[in-house]
Amino acid sequence: MNIKRIFVFLCAILMLGLALDLTIPIKKNFKHFDPEVVGKLDAEMWRSYYERKPVKLFFQFSKLMREQFHSPYFRSYLLAYYSVKAAFVFKDGHNRIQYASSLPYLGLYFAQLNEMSDTPFNGHKLAQEELELWIIRREHELYSPRDCEKILSKEGEIMFHVPAEKFMGYARDRVTAMLIRDDKGQTIESSDWEVITKLCIQAWTKFHAAVQPNSASSLKTETKDHLSLSN
Repeated sequence: MNIKRIFVFLCAILMLGLALDLTIPIKKNFKHFDPEVVGKLDAEMWRSYYERKPVKLFFQFSKLMREQFHSPYFRSYLLAYYSVKAAFVFKDGHNRIQYASSLPYLGLYFAQLNEMSDTPFNGHKLAQEELELWIIRREHELYSPRDCEKILSKEGEIMFHVPAEKFMGYARDRVTAMLIRDDKGQTIESSDWEVITKLCIQAWTKFHAAVQPNSASSLKTETKDHLSLSN
């Protein structure tokens, strides 16, 4: 077998692997993740977005999909593409009509997640809620933090079929982190990102507790934070 044939053979194997990775049906339990890792990545991805680093965000997101939400290798990059594309289409928008251009990419992202999840959910509805959250954050003078909390809680309910109120602790902590980021704006420093990271870890710890089969512990988490922000 000459070099050319070896190359063709290897390319065929790669294409087959890619096709299987992207199309073979899989069902994963999204309730099984490490909330500390997810929280840290969440804050890191926010930072990449606000510092306008789409390539860095792309690789962070694909890592999150593979390591915490059990995505096949190539599919993790497809999911990352849809999400990052949606984020930066939205970022460059200036009104609701322009913001809506990101919805098709959000729809594809959540549709792919739904295909992977062992708990079916309405991906289109989730995409709409996520876009509305982004708009509320952008047009914060027209809305209150409570509006963001309601959407975040509702998203948890849509995706995991758990009552929205169980996600309120998660939502409050995550919105607090958002408000710190928005308040600091261009003057944000590394110490601010450390506080945001702690809040994100705290939020995702509460989210993790809420989706477990015996989620009574999530109510305790409401009154006793996983992390102390004073540390």
